[in-house]
Amino acid sequence: MASEDVFILGIKMTKFGKHKELDTVDLATEATLAALADGGVTMKDMNIISAGNLMGGALPIAQVIQKACGQTGIPAYNVSNACATGATALRVVGMSIKAGESDFGLAVGVEKLAGAGLLAGGSRKSDGKSWERSGRYGAVAGVDGRIGTDIMPGVFAQIGMEYGHKYGGANFELFAEISRKNHFHSTLNPLAAYTKEMSLEQIMGDIMIAYPNTRPMCSANCDGAAAAVLVSGSKLKTLSQQQQRRAVKVSASILTSDPYEEACQVLPNVNTLTRAAAKQAYEQAGVGPEDLDLVELHDCFATAELVHYDNLMLCEEGNAVDFFKSGATWRTGSMPVNVSGGLQSKGHPIAATGIANVWEVCHHLRGEAGPRQIEGAKVGLAHVIGLASACGVHILESNTA
Repeated sequence: MASEDVFILGIKMTKFGKHKELDTVDLATEATLAALADGGVTMKDMNIISAGNLMGGALPIAQVIQKACGQTGIPAYNVSNACATGATALRVVGMSIKAGESDFGLAVGVEKLAGAGLLAGGSRKSDGKSWERSGRYGAVAGVDGRIGTDIMPGVFAQIGMEYGHKYGGANFELFAEISRKNHFHSTLNPLAAYTKEMSLEQIMGDIMIAYPNTRPMCSANCDGAAAAVLVSGSKLKTLSQQQQRRAVKVSASILTSDPYEEACQVLPNVNTLTRAAAKQAYEQAGVGPEDLDLVELHDCFATAELVHYDNLMLCEEGNAVDFFKSGATWRTGSMPVNVSGGLQSKGHPIAATGIANVWEVCHHLRGEAGPRQIEGAKVGLAHVIGLASACGVHILESNTA
């Protein structure tokens, strides 16, 4: 059975934000061509493409990208896996390379989300003036927020509050401090949607979305795309020394879904889901959390970042509050988390986020992150989670001696 090492040869993301003049295809094409150029290859070299776009309806984005960048008859996979879509596209390409079917592959995620609001579920009447109960959402609308919720701000607010109730110390101010860290980190990332430092008072005093998350503590829906070129280890050896030096090894690529649990449908279990993915990733990569030099995790809300410190085993179980208070997760700390600014500042164009998180880690492992560089970074972890649920974890390692 074939088993190839997999490397990221080229990777790029567009600037996240509002791009009124660009459509989905424009953004996807920009990221794709930039990733190919970054890897020193062309579409003609690709053996597979996997791409995702959640809000584009029936648009077969993988084929559309080929029409714009070069059609060569290769297999095209269109993936959809909530916020883990980009990570899933990356994994599809990686599996093809590991199977020995491909030497090169392209993974792309793209979204137009600026102004999309909270992406809440539900249907509307044709007149657009009042909401009408229908289907599964309609059946539970009357108790939404009483016994649980499917609306993302509410889900993650409850998850954070549950953690605080169980272990103590997780209060409104602490969650706001996590957000302050990420907004501060964003000031060094020119591709982030928002690059403005915010004080604790500004964050706590902003509009409350779902307690304890105010507006700056929520991920920023925006436009953007990210793309990655993957290559097999054997093919990489035939490329130039510069290409080999800049390549980043994918030491682990894991995707999990919700495990079976008796009856509990009140909240998605993002904790078990992520912890299972992290455990498998560490085992596959042959490293532990203590070996990580930086982490990009899915901080769709400030409350999510706190619980994922624990779920990714960056700290002892139940010790996420003390871990954060130690200063470890700041870019100058012992375990920098979301140096990019995270989803709260960098932005969250859903299908692009999984690859964008990988891009940030790769940037540091290559030593190309400029003023936000984590010096000497050799190993990093990228994490995304999508409700329904899906969790993607990638562990990446520098290819330099």
